[in-house]
Amino acid sequence: MSTKTARVLVLVCSTRPGALGPAVGTWLIETITPRAGELDVELVPMAIGDLDLPFLDEEEHPSSGLYAHEHTRRWSALVDAADGFIVVTPEYNYGMPATLKNALDYLGREWAWKPIGFVSYGNTSAGTRAVQHAKQVVTTLRLVPLGRTVAIRIGDAVEDGRIRPSATLAGAAVGVLDELVRVAHALRPMREGARPGLPPGPLPGSYLRRLTPDDAPEVTVVQRCCWVDEALANDTLDIPALHESPEQMGEWLATWHAMGLWRDGRLLGMVRARRVDTDWHVGRLGVVPDLRGRGLGRWLLRTAEAAADPSCRRLVLHTGVHSRQNIALYQGEGYRSEPHTGDDGTTRLTKAITPPAVA
Repeated sequence: MSTKTARVLVLVCSTRPGALGPAVGTWLIETITPRAGELDVELVPMAIGDLDLPFLDEEEHPSSGLYAHEHTRRWSALVDAADGFIVVTPEYNYGMPATLKNALDYLGREWAWKPIGFVSYGNTSAGTRAVQHAKQVVTTLRLVPLGRTVAIRIGDAVEDGRIRPSATLAGAAVGVLDELVRVAHALRPMREGARPGLPPGPLPGSYLRRLTPDDAPEVTVVQRCCWVDEALANDTLDIPALHESPEQMGEWLATWHAMGLWRDGRLLGMVRARRVDTDWHVGRLGVVPDLRGRGLGRWLLRTAEAAADPSCRRLVLHTGVHSRQNIALYQGEGYRSEPHTGDDGTTRLTKAITPPAVA
């Protein structure tokens, strides 16, 4: 399971004055907050009325992602940042409220591959027909509806405008959160891979993405498995990549230009680079052992080189003095070894950056 915090938007849908929805939403948040803390979930309560969404007023189709109005852009940012949703909805005439349908229709890509759970309330059917109606719509948007739901029959569960304490309802609410978090983590690779603007990688289905401090756990695993060979070749365990904690990695991930090659939620390889005076320093180039020999390291190296600051004149990298395979790779890419060997048992290789031709 992913180690990243899951952001869950809890959306209260009724806008009718005096509606029960806010009370159900308050009960839900109070009930699942302790479990959310255990699961590392950020709950974001939101009333649909606070979004100030008029009936769909965008000229372009939602699939275009071109939004003319500020209210749409705000709604897009909220949905895009979420990993999943819990909708608190009444049933109106065998269906979901028009406010919910309208909010769903505003957006397209932002919904894709995210789980959605439902807490419904009503009289005869406890709102379940609204949920069935909503599921037909959300699946078209590539949202993934959960099997678990909470259905509240008003006559049985409401007293003085509040939800009466109930172990059964509370257990059902926690169950929705549990299932939603599991599905959200499972779908994360599909969400990420579908994001626009990610350069494709050299393997089918792979893509390149900037690494952030949130990726420190995955980077830890890659570094540990990749730098064992370096330790063996140089007969030393005094290699930073083998000892850095995820917290330490998070610190340099925030400052270096670090790129990761991903596929299906797995980090396949990585490289980092940064400017030092007029040099572009490249390091931490690694590929998971089972995919070595397929040109991924060479591809990542060239990716790091292409990202060099325009003011830099030289590429610089270091490797263990006895790391023959690494040195052969770098020399094959035009790097030249320098005679100086560092006190840490590394050797430096450099390559001049050729300025772009002027037309």
